[in-house]
Amino acid sequence: MTFASLTATAFAELARTSPEPAGGSLLRSALHARRLLLLKALLVRVHRHRQAVDPTALRRFEDSWHLLERVERRHPAVVRDVLDYPTTGVWLAAAVAEPAGPALDHLLTRLEAVAVTAALRAGDPLDLTVETPGGVLALPAVGVLRVAADRVRISARSPVVRFHPEGGPRAAPTVLLLVGRRSGTLVGRGPGWSGLRALPHSAARLDDLDPYRVPPAAAATSVGTAADHADTDHAAWSACWRAARELLARTDPRRAVEIGHAVRAVVPLEPCGPRALGATLSAAPGAVLTSLPAGAQAMAETLVHEIHHSKLATLHELVPLYGPGRAAVHRVGWRPDPRPIPGVLHGAYAHLALADLWRRATTADGVPAAWRSDAGHQFDHIHDQVGEALSILLESDELTNEGREFAHQMRRHHASLGAAPSAAG
Repeated sequence: MTFASLTATAFAELARTSPEPAGGSLLRSALHARRLLLLKALLVRVHRHRQAVDPTALRRFEDSWHLLERVERRHPAVVRDVLDYPTTGVWLAAAVAEPAGPALDHLLTRLEAVAVTAALRAGDPLDLTVETPGGVLALPAVGVLRVAADRVRISARSPVVRFHPEGGPRAAPTVLLLVGRRSGTLVGRGPGWSGLRALPHSAARLDDLDPYRVPPAAAATSVGTAADHADTDHAAWSACWRAARELLARTDPRRAVEIGHAVRAVVPLEPCGPRALGATLSAAPGAVLTSLPAGAQAMAETLVHEIHHSKLATLHELVPLYGPGRAAVHRVGWRPDPRPIPGVLHGAYAHLALADLWRRATTADGVPAAWRSDAGHQFDHIHDQVGEALSILLESDELTNEGREFAHQMRRHHASLGAAPSAAG
């Protein structure tokens, strides 16, 4: 992925928060290129410093790499889907940053679960034994197996996959079925198996299982605490997701389609205060981390807000929009704490998308009266705040040339939204 792939038109559309399919496709390509780069960087690091890696961890990592290569040769789309899943990004970011030692050794073994998941979703025959430290085997975007054993033998003959714990109490094997070769969907039953729930009418997962759904504990404080699977009201989440998608479809059909394509996972967080807590990880575009919103409106706003953080994070990896961080911070209307320029840009971009949504809600047909009224008030509240933030950005010397052009395009879109709906009458 190079800058030449990003046309001026696509760049402007992204800056204006436009949900055009071309922009989404480009960002997905950029995300995949980034994942491949990080994966290759991890491989190079392991090979250059193999003497510092635990021999067992090194063997498992190299065996997993060969398995992933073998699957990729026949099923590149499946491997791409597994690599691009948000929790894979969290794991890769942690592994690349972790210094040599036991923690890195543990992180390296995660590649085994990634490779096994790709092979099983591709329907390839498989017969191997994997380690299950702590009795857990987590398959990204599929589910988690918990066993009373440190090793599990996996035997797969499409469409049936069987897991046989070794060294523990003898029990009936856990079984997964590949129910769709094109989608690579696996469903399971049996002792210790918990599968991820698909959110209604989408490919997104309600991910309350993957150990990498939030960063390691030391880095997770800013995004909240992941809710436990046992405490998740799956029916309530599904209903809230469905209602939010329906509300978005009535308000802005193109935005609803964008959310359907862009959101790969919704990660439930433990509640913290009366308002829903939302967050996005730069390492995991496509994941929306949130406590359960109060209803369709709050969920719709959270999805639009957080997916624009994801879009901006991915674009910044492709085309840097600002330089290295500095000490300068700035006041913005939507937060009590001063923000550095990257925070100002991210906040302005996400709130510009919300302003666009609220503006449309004031005139869209079939929108509930309460949503129409509340959207007008929300627009009134945020419109000037975004304008002030854009002035901060355009006066800053921390933006790159591309970042300055991005902010100019944001300002043009902000101006095109016009006066506040109540003033416009």
